[in-house]
Amino acid sequence: MSPENSSEPPARDAAGHRGITPRPVFDQLPAYAAGKPPKVVEGLRQFKLSSNENPLGPVPAVAEVIDAFRDTHLYPDPLSTRLREALAGQLEVPAEDIVTGAGSLGALTQILAAFAGQNTDGVQDEVVYPWRSFEAYPIVVGLAGARSVQVPLSDDGGNDLEAMAAAITERTTVVLLCSPNNPTGPALTRDAVEAFLAKVPEHVVVVLDEAYYEFCRLSELTERERAEGGLAEGVSLYREHLNLVVLRTFSKAAGLAGLRVGYSIAHPEITRSLRVSATPFAVSTLAESASVAAIAHQEEIDEQVRWIVAERERIVAALREDGWQIPTTRANFVWLPLGERSAAFAQLAEEHALSVRAFHPEGVRVSVGPREANDRFLEICRHFRERV
Repeated sequence: MSPENSSEPPARDAAGHRGITPRPVFDQLPAYAAGKPPKVVEGLRQFKLSSNENPLGPVPAVAEVIDAFRDTHLYPDPLSTRLREALAGQLEVPAEDIVTGAGSLGALTQILAAFAGQNTDGVQDEVVYPWRSFEAYPIVVGLAGARSVQVPLSDDGGNDLEAMAAAITERTTVVLLCSPNNPTGPALTRDAVEAFLAKVPEHVVVVLDEAYYEFCRLSELTERERAEGGLAEGVSLYREHLNLVVLRTFSKAAGLAGLRVGYSIAHPEITRSLRVSATPFAVSTLAESASVAAIAHQEEIDEQVRWIVAERERIVAALREDGWQIPTTRANFVWLPLGERSAAFAQLAEEHALSVRAFHPEGVRVSVGPREANDRFLEICRHFRERV
């Protein structure tokens, strides 16, 4: 007998209280595990290399805007008009094609709320995405009421676009691409994404998550990447594809992770729905003002990004010289495919006052930090290889 028709009262616990339970989907969702702070180790400076934060922080002009902010008693502009207009000028797109959100994850949640869920007939829409990838994907897809279709990564740690295209069915409404892929690092090429989009039905929304785009833009390309049209760039692609949505954020390169501001770029056929699903006042006035200042000082941010990219390449070169087999990374982190040894490596790093992000039993993601932290990480890698 269904609960609606049952004459039995709801179950009570030992104290006689009726239980309050969440929706059944909650039992199937993984918990989001944020990067942990480093452990205190006497004599060593602590470094957090587990959350892909910009170790240099916001550039001075942006920091001044944050320090001078006083309007906490006023509601923000729900449309983030100043920010959208500044982005429109920077990216050469219509402001109406931009919808802001609380980080790129907030913007993604708005997309899923509009285009993926459970239908009136009880059938779930399907959302196809690479795995392992951003660990929030299965959470937000599940909360939207849709069904996750996880497609294993290719051998080089990137999105396997052929397998993802093959996974699309008549129930697929959204496909997520992650470039560079978090946590492994490889980025998609333009030719590969163009070929993929040609296989996707026009009614399926394709989301290109470019949270680490700035690190791609200022990276030196390999011969293969050049031969395949360079790295995929969402804004140029969206101009040609009505079903493509681009996600970006100010959390990484701009150093504004704590302010939670991101945005999506898409054509009006999509944005008109996103404005309905958008969380009101998701982007604070402080976040908007800091982001506008960041756009005005993009050259300074690019200088920081160049330093981070140079450190990343120094780390990658040292690891490969020591015999590590790691994917090509275009983000502000590196991936160690350690498998069952992932937890052991994270423990060793913790003993040396470094926090890293272990995805046991697959691998470990390590963010680029200050030079001292990066040098210590490389030394830990050497010691770890000597152990095994």
